[in-house]
Amino acid sequence: MRLQDKVALITGGNAGIGLATARLFVAEGAKVAITGRNRETLDAAARELGDAVLALQADAGDAAAMERAAAEAARRFGPLDIVFANAGIGGATPLGQTALEQFEQILRTNLTGVFLTVQAALPHLKDGASIILNGSVHSVYGVPGWSAYAAAKGGVRSMSRVLASELSPRRIRVNVVSPGATDTDIWAAMAPTPEARAALDQQLSRGIPLGRMGKPEEVAKAVLFLASDESSNVQSAELFVDGGGTGSPYGAPVYRG
Repeated sequence: MRLQDKVALITGGNAGIGLATARLFVAEGAKVAITGRNRETLDAAARELGDAVLALQADAGDAAAMERAAAEAARRFGPLDIVFANAGIGGATPLGQTALEQFEQILRTNLTGVFLTVQAALPHLKDGASIILNGSVHSVYGVPGWSAYAAAKGGVRSMSRVLASELSPRRIRVNVVSPGATDTDIWAAMAPTPEARAALDQQLSRGIPLGRMGKPEEVAKAVLFLASDESSNVQSAELFVDGGGTGSPYGAPVYRG
């Protein structure tokens, strides 16, 4: 198993990509602390994943809460080998229609929360640990109406390089996994019914060269690679898991004859 006896901290580990990653990490031999804001979904994840998981209620944008969570994870399982700063929220912020509070909340969770997660984990990190930050194709796509989300994810990819420079003396690796459109509940507000979800899936898939949305498990496997010793010489990289959307956009169905 690729993570035998490793200890991991995953923010937003109670749903979506975070839960899929926690599930995979446990299967690969790790002990995993997951955080989230929703006690009910945290408890459900803990019941599913068993004794190898510690569920901690914490908001990634709350520095004190993250410090408590990281300290409790290390107290229960030992020093941290892996941090996956995954917690994030979606939300459109169209120009001329967005309140300051809405814009700042997205930045606080998706960008500031990533920094606070790494900072909280730092005293408990082993030398040679691996940190993975959750980015997004929004950092390069320029999707209309998504300024705050794109700014946050662009900030994550830039910040990762700074963190890698700071932590390289301890051989701590910092890399980014950037999903494209992935089938998680982040789309619930935009597509609240099964019919709306199917229509959205069809619409988004036309812009993806592989012709479909991704699955949380596919992103989790990329995170596993960056967390494991298989990526031992990978530093300050960004791995897109997007069906080719950023690398070969003109291969998408919408451009085919």
